[in-house]
Amino acid sequence: MSKDHKLSIKQLYSHFKNALKGTQNDFTTGSIRKAIFMLSIPMILEMLMESIFAIVDIAFVSQVSTNAVATIGLTESVVTLVYAVAIGVSMAATALVARRIGEKDPDGASKVAVQAIFLGVFIASIVSIIGIIYPKEILGLMGGEADLIEEGFGYTQILLGGNMTIMLLFLINAIFRGAGDASVAMKALILSNVLNIILDPLFIFGFGPIPAFGVEGAAIATTIGRGSAVLFQLAVLFYGWSVIKVKFKDLVLRTAIMINLLKISLGGIGQFIIGTSSWIVLMRIMSEFGSDVLAGYTIAIRVVMFTLLPCWGMSNAAATLVGQNLGAKKPDRAEVSVWKTGKYNAWFMGIVSIVYLVFAKEIIGFFTDESIVIANGALCLQIIAAGYVFYGYGMVVIQSFNGAGDTKTPTYINFFCFWLFQLPIAYLMAIYFDLGPKGVFWAITCAQVLIAIVGMYVFKKGNWKGVKV
Repeated sequence: MSKDHKLSIKQLYSHFKNALKGTQNDFTTGSIRKAIFMLSIPMILEMLMESIFAIVDIAFVSQVSTNAVATIGLTESVVTLVYAVAIGVSMAATALVARRIGEKDPDGASKVAVQAIFLGVFIASIVSIIGIIYPKEILGLMGGEADLIEEGFGYTQILLGGNMTIMLLFLINAIFRGAGDASVAMKALILSNVLNIILDPLFIFGFGPIPAFGVEGAAIATTIGRGSAVLFQLAVLFYGWSVIKVKFKDLVLRTAIMINLLKISLGGIGQFIIGTSSWIVLMRIMSEFGSDVLAGYTIAIRVVMFTLLPCWGMSNAAATLVGQNLGAKKPDRAEVSVWKTGKYNAWFMGIVSIVYLVFAKEIIGFFTDESIVIANGALCLQIIAAGYVFYGYGMVVIQSFNGAGDTKTPTYINFFCFWLFQLPIAYLMAIYFDLGPKGVFWAITCAQVLIAIVGMYVFKKGNWKGVKV
């Protein structure tokens, strides 16, 4: 091994350690490649931590009862609405904070952070009141049977009642990401996950003086875990351990900033709702082909979502780079950052796609031994993997618009590609032309390819460079 190669590995290890520590916040100068690496590593780990929450809860609760698992599923469907709002406001917070940091205005970033937290608290308070008063009605509305409602309403009541922890965890982490403090966001989620893993069995099954709460215990553990992480986030903000330092004089309502936040948030909420609703409709179409096919599709999509986590991390890195560099009046550097991040994302997705194309049956077979389920799941995985390189570019470009504060453009692109293209094509190919599940799989891939092509075309026009936030 050459001396230069040894040095590059040493540098890579050094950058990795610094990325986890969070030793750099300003990404408007220096190596773009290093900036992408420094932001992506903690953001990828943050995405991984977020996915662990649901896995841990289901793993423990599945030992309680079938109703308990179903309760989590029904409640999570409702919590998706909370996620939609949280993600929308988070996109706006990241864009505005990144812009202020790029302008070398940390005080302005702190003021944005406070208004975002105010907005999150207000929205979460409304959801909490509804969740605490009407948990049984909510489960009934979602189709829960009487015995399920009686056993599980406590879980719904606690989770929705404490949804402020979900809202603020998302929101404050978005603030840190915009400020370039991705490592703080990662540490907050590691803390919440560790506590959740420790507390879940204690509150679900009981231990010593702690009674067995059953499925309610999962909600208690999750809320305590997330709540502790939020306290950690607030300590970082108020004690100045981040580039953003919130002072007590900042704790006032600033109408202009709030209106700007709301305006940008609406586009983010729209993107999430369009994407989520289209997946629900696809699931409904897939249900026409029987439970074996549906099971294969469900497993394949779970596998796909897991491997998309690194892509989300790199896409969020691109959003921060765009926001900071636009704030620093460096639109060309912002554009180069996006194309470079897109290229790295595409390379990663290309490697994953080869693995899926070759080993699809083995991967699906890890989750089930039913031959029909494996066949359909493998086919789904292979067809979706065929468009993975386009996914890589598409995700980065869409998040880059959001990082610039232009949440309207991705909303229009998603509306056109998902609702006006993907859903009609899926129905026509699967049902009308009798291609069955294969028609849905190809519709998903074609829609993602279209999103990437349209997104790159609009991005090249450069209108996002002139967005004022």
